[in-house]
Amino acid sequence: MYPGSIAELTPDKPAIVMARSRTVVTYQDLELRSRQLARLLQERGLRRGDALALLAENHPRFLEVLWAAMRSGLYLTAINRYGTAPEVAHILTDSDARALVTTSSLVEVAAEAVADSPGCATRLVLAGPTDPAHPDTPGNGWPAGFESYEPAIAACPAQPLAHQPRGDILLYSSGTTGRPKGIKRPLADAEIDAPGDSPGATLCRTVGAMDENSVYLCPAPLYHAAPLGWVRGVHEIGATVVVMEKFDAREVLELIERERVTHLQAVPTMLVRLLKLPAEVRGAYDLSSLRRIIHAGAPCPVAVKRDIIDWFGPIVTEYYSGTEGIGMTRIDSDEWLAHPGSVGRAVVGTIRVCGPDGALLPAGRTGSIYFERDTSVFEYHNDPDQTRDARHPDHDTWLSLGDLGYLDEDGYLYLTDRAAFTIISGGVNIYPAEIEGALITHPDVADVAVFGLPDPEMGEFVQAVVQVADQARPSAELAEQLRAHVRRQLSGPKVPRVVDFRDQLPRLPTGKLYKVPLRQEYLDRLAVPAAPQGTAGDTQ
Repeated sequence: MYPGSIAELTPDKPAIVMARSRTVVTYQDLELRSRQLARLLQERGLRRGDALALLAENHPRFLEVLWAAMRSGLYLTAINRYGTAPEVAHILTDSDARALVTTSSLVEVAAEAVADSPGCATRLVLAGPTDPAHPDTPGNGWPAGFESYEPAIAACPAQPLAHQPRGDILLYSSGTTGRPKGIKRPLADAEIDAPGDSPGATLCRTVGAMDENSVYLCPAPLYHAAPLGWVRGVHEIGATVVVMEKFDAREVLELIERERVTHLQAVPTMLVRLLKLPAEVRGAYDLSSLRRIIHAGAPCPVAVKRDIIDWFGPIVTEYYSGTEGIGMTRIDSDEWLAHPGSVGRAVVGTIRVCGPDGALLPAGRTGSIYFERDTSVFEYHNDPDQTRDARHPDHDTWLSLGDLGYLDEDGYLYLTDRAAFTIISGGVNIYPAEIEGALITHPDVADVAVFGLPDPEMGEFVQAVVQVADQARPSAELAEQLRAHVRRQLSGPKVPRVVDFRDQLPRLPTGKLYKVPLRQEYLDRLAVPAAPQGTAGDTQ
């Protein structure tokens, strides 16, 4: 199914509810407006296989742009709304975007970016709720070459295109370990209204246990792969999406009560912030409508997940996958309690864990994680080298996201960290995620990043950077308390030698930490003689 099918049956049903503005977009609205945009794009020359770029915050019109692409055979490239103009320009150029939709709050960045993308000729601006009207005339409001979205689509009829080939999403990795890479799959040879469930709808029904009566709360930016993919699936089964303009832990609880939310998707950072709410806040809301919490995006500390299950009950489902769509694991609460720390067993693909030489490793041994598939299902757009690197050297259909982990005897997968973040100290592999998981449970820690820095004797030492909780104050004493907190849980080599503090860590609203540039700051600092930073501790 797709929104048009739902609109025929229940035209007034809410497809989207914006959390703060309470703007409601019905399935009828979503269907008619996405038809109009699809017609406009066709009139402007876009055809099956072309790319439509979207640079926007969580906006009431975000998902009609998605569905215009899906019903036109286009690739939708949703761009990180926090990207700089050069970063946006790279994606516009690399994706060969023929059209761009942006918002009034981001139009200046977009205007700078499209200067290097002359092929992106159609440029539409969505107004914000408090923006004054911008007559669609040159030089009156928007930068040159941009036009107002509303009058542009209003001039197009709301009749569906004669042919509506199914489109897809072409997203770019966040670039935390390098330049963003486009992840492109072949378009399906089908119309948008072809019978049967799409992969997104199947995901919602199986992993999410959703149906048309579900109310799904999306607290994350829609430009990110997981929220966008899940929201598309939710619309395909005819459920309602509640979109948060920005994540706020207390507001999540308010929305569950107000909108009778049945399904919440979160990343571990969000779960941590929910747990750190005062007890009186956590107990102040009626959360009885909630049937499932779905989480992914990063390894979740064992203590955090156990506390979430204790609070909400055994309704927590975790999965491990990636934008590349190469495979998936899943684990429910009961399984996790029997296998704490696991991200589950494979439900898509077959897991292979391999050593540096490519050989299969036995259960319990950490190595590179591959999913074996029947066929190669994706490529990194315009990057054959990265596409090749994502495959096993001897097996073209064994695909990797660059993560490390191990399988237990029962076939459950445990993540350790990304290969790029592994610390090697004295010949021992140390995985920062494990240390971060220990530190985040301390009541004075709001956020943390751990990485390795060069050491002339040991190769690398463990560096921690901590953002303290509101009630705490950075100090040498607190640094020592945090090191002692880790020492009680982990072996000596994993205890940070140095703990530094900063007001804010460079974490995206998706929950992903920009660790590479943070580590580079420290590497640059080490290259120049300077006063010691942080608190020195044990020699590893």
